Amino acid sequence: MSEADTSPRLDALIVGAGLSGLYQLKTLRDLGFGVRVVEAAKGVGGTWYWNRYPGARCDVESLSYSYSFSPELEQEWTWTEKYPTQPEILRYVEHVADRFDLLRDISFDTRVTSAVYDERSRRWMVTTDGGDVLDTQFLIMATGCLSVSKAPEVPGAERFQGPTYHTGHWPHEGVDLTGKRLGVIGTGSSGIQSIPILAEQASEMTVFQRTPNFSMPAGNRPLAAQEVADMKENYREWRSAQRASGFGVPVPEPTQAAMEATEAQRTAKYQDGWDKGNLVGVLAAYTDTLTSKEANDTAAGFVRDKIRAKVHDPDVAETLCPTSFPYGTKRPCLDTGYYETFNAEHVHLVDLRKTPLQEITESGIRTSEATYEVDAIVFATGFDAMTGALTAVDIRGKGGVALKEKWGEGPRSYLGLAVAGFPNLFTITGPSSPSVLSNMIVSIEQHVEWVTDAVSYLREHGHTEIDATTDAEDGWVAHVEEVGNHTLYPTADSWYMGSNVPGKPRVFMAYIGGVGPYADRITEIARNGYEGFALS
Repeated sequence: MSEADTSPRLDALIVGAGLSGLYQLKTLRDLGFGVRVVEAAKGVGGTWYWNRYPGARCDVESLSYSYSFSPELEQEWTWTEKYPTQPEILRYVEHVADRFDLLRDISFDTRVTSAVYDERSRRWMVTTDGGDVLDTQFLIMATGCLSVSKAPEVPGAERFQGPTYHTGHWPHEGVDLTGKRLGVIGTGSSGIQSIPILAEQASEMTVFQRTPNFSMPAGNRPLAAQEVADMKENYREWRSAQRASGFGVPVPEPTQAAMEATEAQRTAKYQDGWDKGNLVGVLAAYTDTLTSKEANDTAAGFVRDKIRAKVHDPDVAETLCPTSFPYGTKRPCLDTGYYETFNAEHVHLVDLRKTPLQEITESGIRTSEATYEVDAIVFATGFDAMTGALTAVDIRGKGGVALKEKWGEGPRSYLGLAVAGFPNLFTITGPSSPSVLSNMIVSIEQHVEWVTDAVSYLREHGHTEIDATTDAEDGWVAHVEEVGNHTLYPTADSWYMGSNVPGKPRVFMAYIGGVGPYADRITEIARNGYEGFALS
């Protein structure tokens, strides 16, 4: 970052130029605040800049996964598919950055390494990897929930003689794996999206699966001109419904418990949800799918039967059927031909529960039972979710306390927006907010607008510092845990719980109380003069 790029004293520094960072920049700049964004990548887009693996798509429909703040933007941008691909989403984000002239306030190729709160000046001193020190009143972490990729937990990757790729860091120029013997480790969302496409290229493909995932057909298709026109005509009503809904995606609310219906009625209801081709069609069929194991078993059984019907080899089908966690307690996936891929003769599945991974050798992948010779390896091993991007920066609040130290037993925050003892620090879609259990862009806009209002309130009332109180934080953490414990989420070993990262504390990191009710709560807190915060 050159000297010309740095403002000596900023009102706000935003870390990250993804969907949240760009909107936060726009809202604060429009109100006359001195703002700068720093971004580690060479361009805007956040997760949609980095995740360029074959088949990368959003699992929220394009007409809903878009900004609502500008009616003009809604009308001028036209999505082409039901579920947008990574290139299309990136084009959209780049269009937004250009349209609102945001690039002039972003420093690319710049990574924040540390941030220290100066209690005397009530300002943050933020250091970058280029050695610059930025002096800012407010520090806004717009670093995303799925932005720090997780390395594979298997020794020997550096010994492998062929190329290796991580889905979260796919080469921007693309990769041609035609005719290669390919090993793919991981069957989460990125694995499920990429495996069918990689299989079309590979001469032989072996998929190494530790935990099977529930996935449903996306039913992706080009959007008809009329449905796009209809949405553009009704966007205002749709946006209101999004913000009031449970997951940020308006769906009819269920009115019946699963066991109140007959088996035939449940099957018909689940089929209807399945045919909708969205994340919540089956999940939201009944009121108690996420709270009753008995109810959940009926939904899980329905999906497992679908898997068995798609996969010809009964043994392979059973290996692909999840049985170790309730349906929906790991984020379900949407796919295009994933299960059918395993019917191809050149595609093989290795169950790592039965034959654990031992090591990567110079020429392949060794399990407890066999060595598989491969020419290239794809790691679809996921992310250090929710907290990884925040603890990757050495953030120190009052008394020099490190955020990583404070979160040693799991993340603690007030509303997922602020951390007690770390004044003037905001976390967009941070842990303990709906974030990953929602349509992210709805939660992003909620948080950005709340932060913008808070910063404006402080300026108007002559305050220089806002800090969550410990009591308010403790109360919110307890509330998030209590609501979570009413569901089946804590029974699963998922990245929602931090279970995918060795040594990470096992805590349910998201708020399941619903996007709409959460919005009501944070709005009420602001209306009450920022209840639970100390302003000074």
